Amino acid sequence: MTKNLNLFNTLINKKEKFVPIDSNKVGMYVCGPTVYDFPHIGNARPLVVFDVLFRLLKKIYGKNKITYVRNITDIDDKIIDASKQNNKSIKELTKIITTSFHKDCKYLNCLEPNFEPKATDHINEMISMVKNLIKNKHAYENEKHVYFSVSSFKEYGKLSNKNSEQLVAGSRVEVSKYKKDPLDFVLWKPSDIDDPGWDSPWGRGRPGWHLECSVMSEKFLGKKFDIHGGGLDLVFPHHENEIAQSRCANNTNSFANYWLHNGFVTFGKEKMSKSIGNIVSLNMLRENINGQVVRLALLSSHYKQPLDWNEKLINESQNTLDKW
Repeated sequence: MTKNLNLFNTLINKKEKFVPIDSNKVGMYVCGPTVYDFPHIGNARPLVVFDVLFRLLKKIYGKNKITYVRNITDIDDKIIDASKQNNKSIKELTKIITTSFHKDCKYLNCLEPNFEPKATDHINEMISMVKNLIKNKHAYENEKHVYFSVSSFKEYGKLSNKNSEQLVAGSRVEVSKYKKDPLDFVLWKPSDIDDPGWDSPWGRGRPGWHLECSVMSEKFLGKKFDIHGGGLDLVFPHHENEIAQSRCANNTNSFANYWLHNGFVTFGKEKMSKSIGNIVSLNMLRENINGQVVRLALLSSHYKQPLDWNEKLINESQNTLDKW
């Protein structure tokens, strides 16, 4: 098969020919679920989109030459809050949601990734990366909180194509009295006595969300790799922060060479979100609709464009499959 594959790279905001670092060892990292609630149809879109890309890469380069890594975030403030609200231990909650997520993947006929690391299995590596960032003067501690110093990385904002003023103005930036700059983001935070935590040089605490993916991608794919994927909502701050901390910790001129982002799934033309409450959970769809219908529906528009989830879309997908 021809190796002329073109991908739209968010990093340069245009389509370009895909040239892997090593065609015998192509690496792809995709941000997986934060296991605090049952995945919804919006979460399913990157599963299907990057499953298609995984299959295509295997077809082009050979089935044993692709390493696909998709993580599971099993420590996060949302998980802690959900465990308290549901009166379940974090271990019990994350196991229930992870099991349901794996059922969703099979329901959508997605291949298993080569590796599916959990954040809690890589705390020591995260602590090492934070130590390295402090040593290189890219991070600072303030009352047991450790923050990345965004001003120390001159290319910050390149992925989202925004300058610092634009990022602060329209951002999902966490406000904290411990920061030196509004854009600085947390690498390590202290844990309350009842919350999960690990011993570190800065006291008992837990990692920041962005740190987890930098550490796990490096462990399985190296300091530089080919493709990083996820939903459009992850461009900023998550992926922007990953680039900053990974490049500064490893003193590299790149992190992932190609950044791919799928568009949102909307419901009634409004973005589907747990916070809004307009969600269609996959475990409910599993009871009523064939997974192939859902998969085809998710692939019925260009992966970068928004997709509105509605009855017409489902019926059209069902009719198409019936004809096939």
